[in-house]
Order: sequence, then structure tokens, then C-alpha cells
Amino acid sequence: MKGEPWRIKMVEPIPRLSREEREARLEMAELNVFRLSSEDVMIDLLTDSGTGAMSQAQWAALLEGDEAYAGSRSFAALKEAVEAVTGFSHFFPVHQGRGGEKILIPHLVQRRGPYVLGNMHFDTTRAHIELAGGKPLDFLTPEAKDLESLYPFKGNADVEAMEAFIQEVGPNQVALVILTLTCNSVGGQPVSLANAREVARLCRTYDIPFFLDAARFAENAFLVREREKELAEEQIGDIARRFFDLADGFLMSAKKDGLVNMGGLLALREEELYWELAPAVIALEGYLTYGGLSGRDMAALAVGLKEAVDPHHLAQRTGQVRYLAHLLEGEGIPFQKPPGGHGVFVEAGRFLPHLTPEDYPGVALAAALYLEAGVRGVEVGTFMMGRDPETGKERRAPAEFLRLAIPRRVYTDRHMEDVAEGLFHLKRRAPQIPGVKVTQEPHALRHFLASFAWKGT
Repeated sequence: MKGEPWRIKMVEPIPRLSREEREARLEMAELNVFRLSSEDVMIDLLTDSGTGAMSQAQWAALLEGDEAYAGSRSFAALKEAVEAVTGFSHFFPVHQGRGGEKILIPHLVQRRGPYVLGNMHFDTTRAHIELAGGKPLDFLTPEAKDLESLYPFKGNADVEAMEAFIQEVGPNQVALVILTLTCNSVGGQPVSLANAREVARLCRTYDIPFFLDAARFAENAFLVREREKELAEEQIGDIARRFFDLADGFLMSAKKDGLVNMGGLLALREEELYWELAPAVIALEGYLTYGGLSGRDMAALAVGLKEAVDPHHLAQRTGQVRYLAHLLEGEGIPFQKPPGGHGVFVEAGRFLPHLTPEDYPGVALAAALYLEAGVRGVEVGTFMMGRDPETGKERRAPAEFLRLAIPRRVYTDRHMEDVAEGLFHLKRRAPQIPGVKVTQEPHALRHFLASFAWKGT
């Protein structure tokens, strides 16, 4: 069967705005696509977080949600699902992944030391580390720098460099290590099980807590089964469980591979740490058996966690990403190769070679694509990386990307053809697309809130 592994039983109309209307909306948004209304967007690839479609089983579960303040049936169902999929018995439901970051990271930074190591931290993780007085450091495999290579695990951590740093500063200065599966900032690239084992070994050697950012745990497991030969015959759920078994805990935005519109998890191996964090959970999220979620949310998540490891779902999911990548490759549009798990990362720096990183080509291309085709993507590059809080200098990203993140079970391949066509048109007049300048930015998480203007205006 070549088609989608689901049938459509409800549809949402897509708005159709003229070029003139899009120009007016983008001007009002000051070129920041986060400020666009969803009613202004025809195909929304801003993020795959919380934007997917739930299944009929999840909608049915919503109706059975138990809204008891403590000890609800919905929490019991979620506990059973979390234990079955991840093996963790101690966890807190949180409103989304950043809720867990806010609880865990300050605690470990204050208790152990300032450094938080990872393959490559994403935006909210980096921000929570810095807001807690910590220092986020990336140790990404050198192979990730070659965007054209087909190296299968560009999300891997550089374990040798990580160990050298630990020896330099001392393990008591490292709060924790977070391995992000898949690695979003570098193109949704997977982490191999072999690499995760090496990171776990390193953390055990130096007695450093080892956590997973498991937002896309199922997509990572699917790609690992394809690319790590010794795992080719294993079930997706079993591969995912191998990763979880290595960790002292995990953070999860369930808005990705939990297949829900809102929700997250913070899971812990140690019961002692669970009770140390419990007061902060109650203060910041909610009581221990609901955290930041309603009973309905927990019921839907309990179903979604199990649906996420369905190989038919994952084959269609990653297949749609690859289809878009295939279309772009046919026209010579540069992107991070091989395509990752949740979207295509167009290399804006090469698409717009006349622009420097200081011209923010990812921001410029996002604005141009919206004007051209009504498609909303987002910059993942130097602007998103932000400024070093100590020096105020911009961090240079490894690459200037326009991320096209595809929501789960929402769009058809025909929509991907529309996205590709918009980029084809832009390619023909790429030299005429100007850079952007910043007219206003906050001190943190600036890509969500900044204002821009076209250079030369």
C-alpha cells in the first residue's frame, strides 16, 4: 500500500489570500512569521509541535477524561502507557516540554554546576539553561557540518570532545548531559544507539546525570532501524526502549511524538530525585497526578504514545519528509542531507549566497516564501541561536536554515508539491531577495519576539 495509512473523516478549509493581502499581513507582522495569524497562512510548516491531527481513538479517549484533581483514571492510563513505552515509573505530566525543563534544569544547575552538555540544544532548552545561570555547550559530531554528505547519524554527539571538556573543567561542574533525539537544530537528524551508549558510558564514568530530550523518540527509532544494520529486524518500540533504558531520565514535549496538541513529560529513574522535584512541580505546573494537563489531555496522550511507534505511521511520516526533499533536490535546492525525521531544512545560506549570516538569510527566505506561496516556515540559524548572555555577541550557527517542519497526519503530498513550487519560483529570482535587519529584539528567545525590516528600505 503506497497511500497514507489513514482515512480523512473531517476537513478544515485552507485560507487563500492574494499576494497583496500577504504583503499587508507580513508588513503588519514586521517580517516575523511568528506574528502571522493562522488565518493568514495557507500551508503552515512553522513547527511540527502540537500541530498534528489526533486519531479517532484519541478523540474517543478525550470523552472519557477524568478531571479529578488527584489520582484520576486518566493519570492511571497515562502511567500505564509511559511504563509500557519507556520503562519509567516515576514521571510528572507537564504542560509541554519546556515545563519539564523549567523544573529539572535549575535544580541540577544549582546542585551540581553550571555546564549542560548536549549534541545540540534547541532554543527553549538553551534559554532555560541560561536563565538558570548555566552554560549550554554543544558537542555535535563533526560530520554534521557537511550538509551534502549522506552520513546517517548527523545528530550524534562528539563523545571524545565531550569527555575532553569534562576532564578539563571537572565532572562536578557539569549539571547534566542532554542528548536530543532527533537533533532538531541540525536538521532533525537521528542519533544512533551506538552513540547513545557511548554518551551513557561517559556519564556513568564521571557520575553525571544523563537525560534524553525524547520529543521525537519514535522518529529517531524508525531512522535508527533503517540506518543501524544490527537493529534492522527489531520493532520500533523495542529500539526506542533501548534508548530509554540508557538514561537517568527524559524530557519530552509530547506535542511531537506524543501525537497530542498539548502536553509533556518529565521522567526520572531515581525516586529520590522525583521527590526532590515534586514541590516545584506542584508550584509551577500542578498536582503530581495531573501536572500541567487536564484529564482529557492525559487520556489522549496515553493513546498517542502507543500510536507513535506504529511503523505504518512512521513510514508515512518520514516518507512525506523525503518526498518534499526529493522534489527540492530535483531542482537543485540545497538542504541538509539526508532528510531528517520531521522536516526539510533548506540551506538558506546557499539558496541566497549573496547574503551573509548578518543578513539573516533564514529569516529573509522565510518571509519571501510566505509572500510567494503563503507557506510559513521558520529560520533555524544565527538569529535563533541568539546572543551570548555574557558577551552580548551573536552565536554563529553551523548553518543558516529555513526549517519546513511538517505536522503529523495533516497535509497530503500534493501540499508538499505546492511548497516545492513556491521555492522553485523563488530560486529563479533569488539574487533579488534582500537581507533583513533587526529593528527590535528582546534579551532572550529573540526569534519569537523580534521585529525586522528589509535591508535597503
